[in-house]
Amino acid sequence: MPIKPDYSVVVPIHNEQESIVPLYTRIKEVMEGCYPSFEIIYIDDASTDESLKLLEDLAAVDPRVTVIQLRRNFGQTGALAAGFDAARGDIIISLDGDQQHDPADIPALVEKVREGFDIASGWRSSRVDNYLSRRLPSRIANWMMAKVSGIPLHDFGTTFKAYRRETIRSIRLYGELHRFIPALATLNGASITEVPIRNVDRPSGKSHYGIGRTTRVVFDLITVRFLLKYLTRPLHFFGRLGLAGLMSGGGILLFILYEKLRGEDVIVEHGPLLVLGSLALIAGVQLVCTGLLGEILIRTYFESQNRRIYSVARVISRAKK
Repeated sequence: MPIKPDYSVVVPIHNEQESIVPLYTRIKEVMEGCYPSFEIIYIDDASTDESLKLLEDLAAVDPRVTVIQLRRNFGQTGALAAGFDAARGDIIISLDGDQQHDPADIPALVEKVREGFDIASGWRSSRVDNYLSRRLPSRIANWMMAKVSGIPLHDFGTTFKAYRRETIRSIRLYGELHRFIPALATLNGASITEVPIRNVDRPSGKSHYGIGRTTRVVFDLITVRFLLKYLTRPLHFFGRLGLAGLMSGGGILLFILYEKLRGEDVIVEHGPLLVLGSLALIAGVQLVCTGLLGEILIRTYFESQNRRIYSVARVISRAKK
């Protein structure tokens, strides 16, 4: 039975043939010098170049290397999730496969976790990317994410992080929520710190990120805001909107009824208002029903998976077991 490593390094790969060997060499040097008991897990996210072959060659010569080949391109979130599920180390480090993350920063992240933090998140305090296409959109997105999530991080976008194993394994990733892992971890009470890291120019290859990707952050923000605030009480979200619709629509229709009883031709005098009131009332009913259905689904979700709506850090008791 293979010996369980103390540390796992998770690296998602998609068409990074020029970076694979140099990055492996640098990771190996850092880990052997600081944390000898380690494994490196590469996730090939359906690369179309020679990346998979190079990874297979590494796995053939180094037993500490594991390669996971995905059936199709699932994106960075799916690749990271596969790596986290396969990782066996007590501390898990993730970084990109394009050499824009310097493995020399791994000890700084790991030491924060060893100090007691659940997540040590990298912060590219001095970025080298193009200002208009990368840095400015990233700054705006990070500001929005910090405000919406309530997590005061400067850099949500970087993959370069270190996690306590039980913390990252308690998070279910889907969509493109990998950038919101710190925010999602707070649902279980995780402690988070930020560590300045180097940001170096990509030595070769083409970046898979662009300004178009930033626009999708808005949808992720809505999802995360809902998860953080209304996951276990969806009726509180939909109910407020529904109640506003019911009250406004009901008020309008009562006014129309009053005018009708006075003998007014409400179709002629208040036709548009009648339509507005009816729509508001119907929308209110639908939103309340949506909230009730959400409450039922949430309870089904937690009970079917035997999950709790809380997370226990430890139990202190002097009672004998």
